[in-house]
Amino acid sequence: MARILVIDDHDDFRKTLCEMLERAGYAVVAASDGKEGVELYRKEPTDLVITDIIMPNQEGIETIIKLQEEFPDVKVIAISGGGEPYGSSEQYLSGTKHLASVKRTFTKPFANADMLQAVKEIVG
Repeated sequence: MARILVIDDHDDFRKTLCEMLERAGYAVVAASDGKEGVELYRKEPTDLVITDIIMPNQEGIETIIKLQEEFPDVKVIAISGGGEPYGSSEQYLSGTKHLASVKRTFTKPFANADMLQAVKEIVG
């Protein structure tokens, strides 16, 4: 069973995403910001990380870079809802295109079926 780390600061969204992944048969670990996510990954690496981009304490791009530096084989799906004053989700996700560990990006809201298909393609 593949393990997935979900990092998102919005409690309801994180909980919903975790439940969807668990129903699909994945083991899920969750963190509410990038700092917590990196600490959890260091303790027990997962097969995939799904991280939001805009978060307090440590935003998503910094989180991805830290994980990628320490764990070159990490696989990431980056997600963003954008919003004022930050700009569009596409603008934030475009900052992940140069990061080798980012396998897919999604803007919020996304279709559950699309996310599950991407997860399946990445981790099997």
